Amino acid sequence: MDRVIYLAMAGAKANMQRQDVLANNLANASTPGFRAEMMAFRAVPVLGDGASTRVYAIETTPGYNAAPGPVAATGRNLDVAMKGNAWLAVQSVDGTEAYTRGGALDVNAEGVLVTRGGLPVVGDGGPITIPPNARVLIGGDGTVTATVGSGAPQGVGRIKLVTPEAPMVRGADGLFRAAEGDDLPADATAGVQPEALEGSNVSPVESMVAMISAARQFEQQMKMLQTAQEREQSATRLLSTS
Repeated sequence: MDRVIYLAMAGAKANMQRQDVLANNLANASTPGFRAEMMAFRAVPVLGDGASTRVYAIETTPGYNAAPGPVAATGRNLDVAMKGNAWLAVQSVDGTEAYTRGGALDVNAEGVLVTRGGLPVVGDGGPITIPPNARVLIGGDGTVTATVGSGAPQGVGRIKLVTPEAPMVRGADGLFRAAEGDDLPADATAGVQPEALEGSNVSPVESMVAMISAARQFEQQMKMLQTAQEREQSATRLLSTS
């Protein structure tokens, strides 16, 4: 009887975790540059007294879907879409360098070029500062120029773009970092598409279908637990009357 319980319980837990990942992907279906999380199952033995004869099957997120999202022109001068496998370098909340594909940029009250989340964009020598009341243009190589009034355009920095050779690791803050933890070198050949944004590579239809499938599998696992309980109660009544 305990084998049925372990199988049903492990399956129900794995499907709950799968639904969490699918829900997160679906919630970010309209987030610029979002990369869908990938799911996989792995077996983990149940440790305890005696032999390890019971195994849990749990859900893991080994990586992300690296397929590019659709690129749409926005006409906004602070929007950029990374070309190829280029990534935009930003300064995370803890001060470390991280990477994102979300190219919706802004200028904060201090005149620093930041992402929509308020993270400073990393340039050649650190964050890029924009002069007050300047019109900003971003070139195809990531060069940022500012024009004040009728003056001549002035270069204020170049956005750091990196091209990782190996898959990166997604952090709890949603940003990506090198698997070794080191900062990646700037790629002089990497470029951006100005006045455009890359959309999420999450397919809402596929995610909804997967959510429905995971919900049905969860219901089946719960029915198995109910069946096991009913059989145990029947066996108990039979033994009590004998």
